[in-house]
Amino acid sequence: MARSWQSLKKLGSFLCAIALTQFSTNTSAKAADTVVVRFGLFTETITLAELQKTAKTGKLPRSLQPYAKRLSEQQRQLFVGALNMNLPLNIVTINRLVNTQIGTSILNDLSTALAREDKAGVQALRAGLVLGSTAPQGLSILSFIAAYPSKRLEINVPQAFKVAGSLNTAFWRTQQFMLAIAPQLDLLNPQPRIPQVTYLFDPSQPGTAKVEILKLDLNDQKRNRNIPVDVYWSTAVTPEKPVIVFSHGFGSVRTDLSYLAEHLASHGYVVVALEHPGSNGNNVNSALQGKNRLVKPEEFLNRPQDISFVLDELEKLNQTANNPLVGKLATQNAMIVGYSFGGGTALTIAGGELQLQRLKQRCKGNLAILSLGEAMQCIAEELPENSYQLRDNRIKAAIALNPTTSLIFGETGLTKVQVPTLVLTSSADKTTPALTEQILGFDKIPSPKWLVGVVGGTHLSVKDPSTTQDQIGKISTPISGDEVVGEKAADVRQLVKALTLSFAAQLTPEAKNYAVFLTSDYVNSRSTSAFPFRLITQIPPNAMALVQEFIDK
Repeated sequence: MARSWQSLKKLGSFLCAIALTQFSTNTSAKAADTVVVRFGLFTETITLAELQKTAKTGKLPRSLQPYAKRLSEQQRQLFVGALNMNLPLNIVTINRLVNTQIGTSILNDLSTALAREDKAGVQALRAGLVLGSTAPQGLSILSFIAAYPSKRLEINVPQAFKVAGSLNTAFWRTQQFMLAIAPQLDLLNPQPRIPQVTYLFDPSQPGTAKVEILKLDLNDQKRNRNIPVDVYWSTAVTPEKPVIVFSHGFGSVRTDLSYLAEHLASHGYVVVALEHPGSNGNNVNSALQGKNRLVKPEEFLNRPQDISFVLDELEKLNQTANNPLVGKLATQNAMIVGYSFGGGTALTIAGGELQLQRLKQRCKGNLAILSLGEAMQCIAEELPENSYQLRDNRIKAAIALNPTTSLIFGETGLTKVQVPTLVLTSSADKTTPALTEQILGFDKIPSPKWLVGVVGGTHLSVKDPSTTQDQIGKISTPISGDEVVGEKAADVRQLVKALTLSFAAQLTPEAKNYAVFLTSDYVNSRSTSAFPFRLITQIPPNAMALVQEFIDK
């Protein structure tokens, strides 16, 4: 694994340097020999020859010294190191990648650092990458500049580092992997699939019961945590159906998945959407105003404990007269649904052990360009112990939507998950990239388990439309242009509704009626031209070997 992290770091450094050279272009066929660095109203020019000298000596040219003072030491080292780096990506791989939908999205992000008057940015970037990969030493930042079809490049430094932060190494590796695996998954020419069987009913459709919402304000005095809770229920509720608890993502709110809560409640389930006070929207807003830390390391422990506390309080409510839910709350037969940071929380309370020794080694002074998911997990390095077990035996099943798993569970933490688990992953997710955050982790989870892939889905695609538009462009989603949300992601949310209802039903006497919806045939049948959906219960050995190949490069 040491090699894998080093390769990821190198690739991240390269992408940062690429971001530092996504500058001005014109239609000239001449290669670039000049780079213009822009800080606000101030500009400075550097030649390709000077950059080549910088790569040899490690010293920035004299012309850039005034700007170097504005960069952190890590940023300076990142840039110089990237100049000396070659990527083992041949012209075929690069050409395929930059001509995919996701590749175009990457180029669009990079082009935001180009001069505003530039009209050929994406095309020029594509040409520079493809032609640069034909150099004898392979693709490098210097071969990219030399192949760039313009006499000069102009960089907006602040924007370049912002863009580089979104092009994390794990996301890039995921796109390479998707290109390699596409033929096996029939993704090159996706077409909507016609169901091979006739289903007796559609689990994505709402139930007949009217949904009510009971609002609770719970206070855990032992931990000084005030936990707001929305309880979704209907008159169809019975104690034969599990209580379903929702854990939201970082910097978000308990209405993350309100469409899903209403769907489940209409079918007779009690859904409990709680808010984690140490990592919700209010906490993040306060941190941005300098009032508190963004997230404290203890939040990784507090989140699963929040869920256990809420289950305790619901058990009391279940025995309290004069409330509509008395005697109907199956708190001993609960299911957890977590999204993003909440997905990691779900896997933790389902038995996954937090293993922090490797995380502490990885995160301490060795940060490459991380995804937000990786950066969030690195906060846990401040916890005093190297392992934590926070399982709650009342949790009998778990769903993790785009979860964070790459660092927090170490090598074997996910092997200790004790319940049936469904993991959803999205191929175009930059926040919690599929390959490192879900696919690798899924392989370690014991069966029974299900992995659902949303090809073309992004991090916010599963969220309720009411809570996506206000989050685009914020700290949890730093790049906004390519998030697939709202009506564009309606098919994704329909699939999530069908799968979650069917998964919950496995804890009820209706299990057999819903088992057919947890199959690859059913999930494939819901595919569209925009979203090929796939489901597997085990990663085949040959595919897993390919996964490891991409990680170990």
